[in-house]
Order: sequence, then structure tokens, then C-alpha cells
Amino acid sequence: MFNTTVLKVDVSSIKFGALDTKPIITDEETKHNIELAAKVLTESNDVVGFPTETVYGLGGSALSDESVKGIYKAKNRPSDNPLIVHISSIDQLKRRLLPEDYEIPHIYDKLIQKFWPGPLTILLPVHDGSPISKYVTANQDTFAVRMPAHPVARSLIAISDTPLAAPLANASTRPSPTLASHVLHDLQGRIPYILDGGACDVGVESTVVDGLLDPPMLLRPGGVSLEEIRQFGGDQWKHVILSKKTAGKLEAVRTPGMKYKHYSPSAEVVLFTGCGNGKKAITQYISQNNLEQKKLALLRARNFGSNIHPGIIIERSLGSTGQEISRNLFRMLRDVDEDPSGVDVIFVEGTDETNEGLAIMNRLSKAAAVHIKG
Repeated sequence: MFNTTVLKVDVSSIKFGALDTKPIITDEETKHNIELAAKVLTESNDVVGFPTETVYGLGGSALSDESVKGIYKAKNRPSDNPLIVHISSIDQLKRRLLPEDYEIPHIYDKLIQKFWPGPLTILLPVHDGSPISKYVTANQDTFAVRMPAHPVARSLIAISDTPLAAPLANASTRPSPTLASHVLHDLQGRIPYILDGGACDVGVESTVVDGLLDPPMLLRPGGVSLEEIRQFGGDQWKHVILSKKTAGKLEAVRTPGMKYKHYSPSAEVVLFTGCGNGKKAITQYISQNNLEQKKLALLRARNFGSNIHPGIIIERSLGSTGQEISRNLFRMLRDVDEDPSGVDVIFVEGTDETNEGLAIMNRLSKAAAVHIKG
């Protein structure tokens, strides 16, 4: 057990130049706290929580079996679910993870130029003699890698010079953490430090693409939309295909988020799509399922009205744009679920699956026990 400490950092004090592999940090407390967390990563097998632009990650050395096993232990996560490796620079990727003469496939060139650093993960082959822990790849022949844009994440990786395996910094199956307080709620006593860089901007995990296939495949929608992949990736990405949403229990997967229950609060989640203003659909669902005596909450998006049923005791707006809904989704699921009133059922209004909507609906469909379609 640890006495988990939340370490404050000032994001505005961190700067990376265009070609810099190390950050310039002007705030001494921020510099000290990031160095403290980096020391844990380089001098022990312990893991730490840290912010990225997508969600908070739980980081351990991707080169150490014991560190990666520590991630699985802290999260209580199945070990056949691969992890994403986070790097601070292309230089670090080539120097620490790839063979000296290996060239990153050119199919990724335009995507890397546009979205690194940022919420995009690519798949690369695992080569003979690779230093990456087999627990990162779940014994597969590819590994997933991205360069986060968040200054704290990138600084932690650069200062430690350690590529980090970093899944969600939550208890397995729980909603994704987008605040340091979410990490503390789930992992208090399981990890030594959490770097608190404030709220995450994107709110859903990175997009994962596989350019080793022909045609290339979008394995997981996320912070970079399918439309952006097609727009900026070049000719080969115009024909990108979508992976199936959920893999079978015995099926090997190449990216996180395709197996097992995900993103779920303790309360039951009921997802509604295509149900107009929601009044008729929710009233009917409450009546048919004898929920009149249950404590109900509603997270509405673009179309649902307010005060649509007297049994709803908590009501929140997720926002009117895809970006707002994406940023607010997991935070509000957690806020409502952890409300002292003790909510039993959370009704959530879905959205269309264009732009940010594809990633939003991917997460909601996995969080929901029931999906009502109008």
C-alpha cells in the first residue's frame, strides 16, 4: 500500500521547441514534482498517474516486465489486453524502441506530421530483440505507440527518457479519468504519485490506426476523427476501414478497448439514440421497467429537453458540440455516479456517429447496459 500523493504542476510553465527533445520548465515546483515522478519510473518498478490531452494515464516503463505487471495489478486489469506505449519524441522512439536501420512505414508520414504530438496511436511491428515488455504487447507481433501533446506527459517521458506503457489511470471497467481526483478515487493506496495537470482537453482516448494492413484500418476511434484521418493521411487512408467494435473473449486484439466491459459507472447506464426530445422514450422506459421508485439521472446532449420526467433527480447537459460532449462525457458519468443521492440508473442521450460522435458512441455503447433506439 502507498500513501498516494497528488503533485501539483503548472502546465503553462512547460515549453517544448519544435526540435527539442527535453522541456524547458520555468516553475521550480513543477520541475521538482515531474522529476520526482520520473525518479520513481527509473529507480523502481512502481507506476504513477499523469495527465495527457485525452485522459489521465497510469505509466510504467514499457521496457520492464515488473513495471508493466505493476500497472495490471494497480488497475486489476486483464493481462491479455495490450497497452499503448507513450514516447516524448521521434528520436526517443527510434533510439529506445526500434532497430537502428528500421524506417517507420511511409504510410504514417502525413499522419505523424499532422497529429504528433497528439491523440493518435499507430501500430508498428515488434522486431527480434525488441526491448518492449511482452506484457505490453500481450505477446503479439505489433505494438501501439503515440506521442502525447500534453506538456506534463511529454515532460515526464522525456525527463525519465523512458517510453511509458500507460493505460487509463482508473480501476478496470470504470469510466475514464479526466481529472486527478478521478485517479485518486480509483487508485488511492495503489500508486505513489499522481501529477495533477488539471482537466483533460479531449476527454476520450486516442485514435488507434493500423497502417501495416492493406487497406489500413481504424482500430479504435478517439481524439482524431475518422474524417480527419481520411483528410490528412494521404491517398491510402482515404480507403481506411473500421474494425469491429468489440472482440470475442478468446480473440487476440491489437489495441486496448476492444475486449471486456469498459467505461461503466456503478449505476446502470441506459443509452438513447434517435428518440427526439426524449420525453416519450424515457417515460415509456421508466414505466415498462418499474423504475418509478428508483433514483434516476439524465445526461442530455443536443436534442433532449430538460425536466422531461419528474423521477429524474439529477440532470446535466453534456454540451451542444461534439467537442464539448467528448470532453464532458466521462467526468459527468463519474460526477453523477458518485453523487451522495445514490443514483440507480443514468439515462444518456447519444449522438450521431460523425466526427467526434464516432468515438463518443463507441464509449457509450460499451458503458451502457441497454441501448434504446428510436
